[in-house]
Amino acid sequence: MNKISYYPGCTLSNTAKNFDLSARESMKALGWELEELPRWNCCGTVYSLASDNLINHVAPIRLLIHTQELGRDKLTTLCSMCYHTLKMSNLMVQQDKDKLEKINFFIKDKDAEYKGKVEVLHLLEIIKNDIGFDKIKEKTSKPLKGLKLAPYYGCLLTRPKAAAIDDVEMPTIMSDFINSLGAQAVYDPCLTECCGSYHTVMDQEVVADKAERIISSAIKNGAEAIITSCPLCFFNLDERQKNIQEKTGKTYDLPILYFTQLLALGLGLGAEVCKFDLHHIDPRPLLRAKKILEEE
Repeated sequence: MNKISYYPGCTLSNTAKNFDLSARESMKALGWELEELPRWNCCGTVYSLASDNLINHVAPIRLLIHTQELGRDKLTTLCSMCYHTLKMSNLMVQQDKDKLEKINFFIKDKDAEYKGKVEVLHLLEIIKNDIGFDKIKEKTSKPLKGLKLAPYYGCLLTRPKAAAIDDVEMPTIMSDFINSLGAQAVYDPCLTECCGSYHTVMDQEVVADKAERIISSAIKNGAEAIITSCPLCFFNLDERQKNIQEKTGKTYDLPILYFTQLLALGLGLGAEVCKFDLHHIDPRPLLRAKKILEEE
């Protein structure tokens, strides 16, 4: 069994347990254990990293120290926001030794100074580079035939270029992943547009506008569901469909899925590990219609 240090983050331990469980069980079926860090804290994604306030980088660097303490040189995460925060902070201290020294000083633990040697990886990168899409295709016992899906990257998986998991302008990693499971990835020009992010707390109308643009574009291009890797994108595209209806009178009912739920289904792990009851728009009717899930 291959093992890699895993940072679940706050949301996957609370409202996005469907994301976490489907990932753990799917990777286990592929011969990989996502070994959760014994000690972890919030990555600090709510604080801006676009400043000289180095204190905002302490939380993510502390997580890299915890990985280092385990003797590991790689850390993976699922959440796009956690990935982006960890990746950007790591790149900063790797490129600027003065900032690394200052952050280690803030942490004030000589036995736990970060050396800058841990590599931050998104799980999709491991699936592509360490497992391989050919292996995914080989291991797929229940191909997702007939399912047309729009990959949605959002803001943080491909920007900025230094932190991108794929091509900035035309990423294909999620499309290749979708196709390897037997489903059909459809092109959607909104695949890297912002969903509205934290505006969902302050201005739901703005998020409803953003979400409608993304959802309507996906439908126009033939998608029957949207696939994402971000819990906040998931919430804004799934939960805010009711706000779209309240504002415009339009009903979309387009299911939103995490990429790991797709993987679990393709590997034949069933709906139990996907926790579809946590969705606002229930994807099970679509999955039953496509014979991916059995009728109840």
